[in-house]
Amino acid sequence: MTNAVVIGGGFGGIAAALRLRAKNYQVTLLDRCDRLGGRAQVFEKDGYRHDAGPTVITAPFLFEELFALFGRRLDDYVDLVALDTWYEFYFQDGVRFRYGGTPEDTINEIKKLSPPDAEGYAELLRTSEKIYKVGFQQLAAQPFHKLSEMLRVLPAMVKLRSDRNVYQLVSRHLKHEKLRQAFSIQPLLVGGNPFDTTCIYNLIHFLERAHGVHFAMGGTGALVEALHKLMVEVGIKIELGQTVSRLEVEDNRVSAVRMQTGQRIGCDMVVSNADPAHLYGTMMGASEAKLGARLKTRYARKSMGLFVLFFGTNRQYPEVAHHTIWMGPRYKELLADIFKRKVLAEDFSIYLHRPTATDPSFAPQGHDSFYALVPVPNLEAKINWEREAPRMRDRVVDALSKTIVPGLEHHIRSDFWMTPEDFKHDYLSPAGAGFSIAPIFTQSAWFRFHNKAEGPKNLYLVGAGTHPGAGLPGVLSSAKVVDRLVPPVKANVNSEPRARLAAE
Repeated sequence: MTNAVVIGGGFGGIAAALRLRAKNYQVTLLDRCDRLGGRAQVFEKDGYRHDAGPTVITAPFLFEELFALFGRRLDDYVDLVALDTWYEFYFQDGVRFRYGGTPEDTINEIKKLSPPDAEGYAELLRTSEKIYKVGFQQLAAQPFHKLSEMLRVLPAMVKLRSDRNVYQLVSRHLKHEKLRQAFSIQPLLVGGNPFDTTCIYNLIHFLERAHGVHFAMGGTGALVEALHKLMVEVGIKIELGQTVSRLEVEDNRVSAVRMQTGQRIGCDMVVSNADPAHLYGTMMGASEAKLGARLKTRYARKSMGLFVLFFGTNRQYPEVAHHTIWMGPRYKELLADIFKRKVLAEDFSIYLHRPTATDPSFAPQGHDSFYALVPVPNLEAKINWEREAPRMRDRVVDALSKTIVPGLEHHIRSDFWMTPEDFKHDYLSPAGAGFSIAPIFTQSAWFRFHNKAEGPKNLYLVGAGTHPGAGLPGVLSSAKVVDRLVPPVKANVNSEPRARLAAE
């Protein structure tokens, strides 16, 4: 059997491992964390459970496909629940805007805020559908490692005005500033500035509309556990707590992966779910990567960083939605501080996750579980997080206490946090970026890190830094790209795995 090694157990790596196994590869998956999931770790403290990574599931069919590869059903492993309210937006003047449900539900909410924008929203939805049909249905699983592939789709991208940013597109259809903000935040979900990110990413809006917003009962961690169980059932070997330090390359092919422990695994193929900049900059020699990969590793603009405060409360807040976008007093200028000026501003915006709104098992009875995610500059800003993190914690608690979580300073329990320094250390994310490189036009499709390596012939890439980009639909689609690129292996029940594990 042909042996494939997958480096990294995020959703991209998990999906790649399953797709390779379905093609009869003998697959070994390695990850440096103690459990699978990549950024989708699960933290538990004093009876409170927290999903540490993605909490919004917008394309459940991509997970269903992975189980269907082996004649199984996702529903038999985990329960996905469709949410009625996808997000509630809170603005500093106390205005709230609920988004989700049917188009009519959203239009009715828009009419409460700005009746003239009702028709504009309908137009925006039609525009988003057009972008979705090209950007997602046609291109998300399309390989872009050849320039000819980019040139072939360029007319369609020009027709969609991909040179415009998301905020510009939304502003053509909506006039009320609060609505412009609410319907242009999607790039932040994948690490981009709405004022820089190509409007192709507005497809996220129709993706939500087409497939809904879901939550896995038990959390995203339960979805990871379901996939872990499936991988074990189909014979994928999983080794956790293993950090790959280097790829051994011979004759322009990866011959083995070497761990920090000194162990090595010989292989016929490697799929990397590591950040591409870490892969090319640390795990390989400069001469082993092509010029394009070296240039992107050195000069690509990275996504923002994240400060995430995890906490419980000894009372419940039923008026707080499952997903809340707490908008700060500034929008464009705050984003410029984060992405361009790279300064830690006094003001901020928050994504507040309250999973106990849907699944009470996340906290003791009568309590709530939360995390508050604040976009911040990445480590290129040289922020002293040892000093700033406690201060940021107090500022977030104070802001929420004065608005939608009254009395939080008296009811908060068991809090802790992550900063960009943790993303760098725990996930080997260059500059502590939360979503690898930014999704600007000049870092999309062919311009992004290629799924077929710009280096050794038998090396492939999946994950947030590769085409088509970050977010669960993006990283799962990156595995579909690799699936299209690698040939199936002829099954031979008498063959032995070619993996060679030895300590040196």
